[in-house]
Amino acid sequence: MFVTELRFECFADTTITAAEKAINNLLEAYRANGQVLGREFAVAFNDGEFRVRLLIPEKESLHYSFNSPWVKVALQELTEAKILAPREKLIGQDINSEVSATEFADWQILYTSYVHMCSPLRSGDNLLPIPLYRIPATFNGDHKRIIRWQSEWQACDELQMAAATKAEFAALEEISSPGSDLFRRGWDLRGRIEFLTKIPTYYYLYRVGGEDKATEYNRPCPRCGSHDWKLEEPLLDMFHFRCEPCRIVSNLSWDHQ
Repeated sequence: MFVTELRFECFADTTITAAEKAINNLLEAYRANGQVLGREFAVAFNDGEFRVRLLIPEKESLHYSFNSPWVKVALQELTEAKILAPREKLIGQDINSEVSATEFADWQILYTSYVHMCSPLRSGDNLLPIPLYRIPATFNGDHKRIIRWQSEWQACDELQMAAATKAEFAALEEISSPGSDLFRRGWDLRGRIEFLTKIPTYYYLYRVGGEDKATEYNRPCPRCGSHDWKLEEPLLDMFHFRCEPCRIVSNLSWDHQ
């Protein structure tokens, strides 16, 4: 990932309210298309201009060729707010985050966790994140449904990792059960991505608990009941199970690794 700075200059008299609305709308449009990562953006005003530093997947993430219809409209609305198109200054590579996948793999995974800010679409070769704007728009011109699903998955993951309230059990059910609403929406998104990219796309089903290691190794696919999903060697040193018909990958329970 990379850190970049956008600078917005006013070309005529405007108001903080108008500028704030136009700039935040652009940032949210970038985020919905996967061009900008994270959920909070600190926009500073000083010496007649607005500045914001952003985390982006690649150096060229904000190139106009990747812009969604929403981003294009948001850029036009800057003019209505008396603001020039943003000037970008690349700060450098973020040392605390992963690099993005540079090539598409033979298969890919919809995978995230509460500690990851990157794209939830991962390469099956190396688990590196694939920038969402590199694939066709999933719904309504961008990828906001994937971003929303990711935010909800991460919220559930954080609750169950904290293990401090009764909400832990409901959250765990959402990320580990094929019968949950979160699974259903994520699995449908997975199918949409596979249809658009023509690349086999799998859904990561979180696993924790279980009786013992032997029982875990012999558990069937929780969606179809097949025992054929156990792998001889774990994929990417993480996924011990892969069901081809169900397009699911899963881990040996974290309690028994």
